[in-house]
Amino acid sequence: MKVKALLPLLALASSTALAGQCPAWLDVEKRKLHSKDNVNLCQLTADKPVLIVNTASHCGFTGQFEQLEALHDKYAEQGLVVLGFPSNNFFQAADSEAEAAEVCYKNYGVSFTMLTETEVRGSDADPIFVELARQGGAPKWNFYKYLVDADGNLVDYWSSKTSPDDDKIVQKIETLLK
Repeated sequence: MKVKALLPLLALASSTALAGQCPAWLDVEKRKLHSKDNVNLCQLTADKPVLIVNTASHCGFTGQFEQLEALHDKYAEQGLVVLGFPSNNFFQAADSEAEAAEVCYKNYGVSFTMLTETEVRGSDADPIFVELARQGGAPKWNFYKYLVDADGNLVDYWSSKTSPDDDKIVQKIETLLK
């Protein structure tokens, strides 16, 4: 068999192996905030630690976008993935995706992956947050931070009151990146 004929088979085997390393609850596609583009969370997070945060545009903790972006800037090349999930479960979200995008991208310079508005608690909670609640606890407010290891296991989670640049979070991220 010629090499050209093998290329599609090798690509399929590679993507199958990749999908096998992804926890089922992250094996989904989500639309990016204020975009037509989707992101495959399995491909984005495979073999990487992930910091998942439920966000809001009009909350006393919205300034944490700056620290989240700083974590992303510092650790992305080492493998950390930061995922933001805007939510209106606590009634402090922007009125539109365009406004939420402006808050994130323009006001705070966010470059980590932000996804469309998501239910993070209750009977309509997204399966990602159902799993995070099962492993630890459901968010009780905006800007709950969940650190997940490369195998999809919750390492720890923190409330809104814990800043993303708190030593507790940074030390656990650095331990996962070693």
